[in-house]
Amino acid sequence: MIIAVDGPTASGKGTIAKALAVHFKLPHLDTGLLYRAVGRQVQLNSGNPEDPRDALAGCAFPGALLEDEALRSEETGGFASRVSVHPVVRQALFERQRTFAMQPGGAVLDGRDIGTVIAPEAEIKLFITASVTERAKRRWLEMQGRELDLDLREIEDDIARRDARDIGRADAPLKAAPDALVIDTTHFGRDQAVEAAIEAAEEALSR
Repeated sequence: MIIAVDGPTASGKGTIAKALAVHFKLPHLDTGLLYRAVGRQVQLNSGNPEDPRDALAGCAFPGALLEDEALRSEETGGFASRVSVHPVVRQALFERQRTFAMQPGGAVLDGRDIGTVIAPEAEIKLFITASVTERAKRRWLEMQGRELDLDLREIEDDIARRDARDIGRADAPLKAAPDALVIDTTHFGRDQAVEAAIEAAEEALSR
């Protein structure tokens, strides 16, 4: 069984995907982390994320980079969004994600194009969303918890820019699959969002 969880940044899709993986006893892959690793490697290479050659070179990141705390930073998130617009990068990471999805027993993957590109045959497809204002607040609180003092308005502007890039890119744009169940978590707490997602997944399986 494959479960695809898509949605924009800070929508809660990662938390929901992890909870679904535990609930259904499946392995989980945060595909956004792969793009963050590419973005981080481009940074380390002093490359330009807008240049497809530099972005492709970043795909050769070492596995240990996936454990780097810097991958969770807002700066790296911005780099990830910028390198992800390049078709060569998406193609380079496609097989890694596809192999994970197709492993025996299935898996849970969260990202932005799982239900539309990586695993369109997924038995369960969820699209998690929330307002830009709410997502910015969540990211700001997360940064505060890490003792990082970032401006809320700047975070909101950055999220809006990322949304525009992700939705507007020509290759694998961010969008809900036609058969995805859309869950708006704007007014949900963490537990409510997880409960709604598990309920939706169970309902989809029962059909």
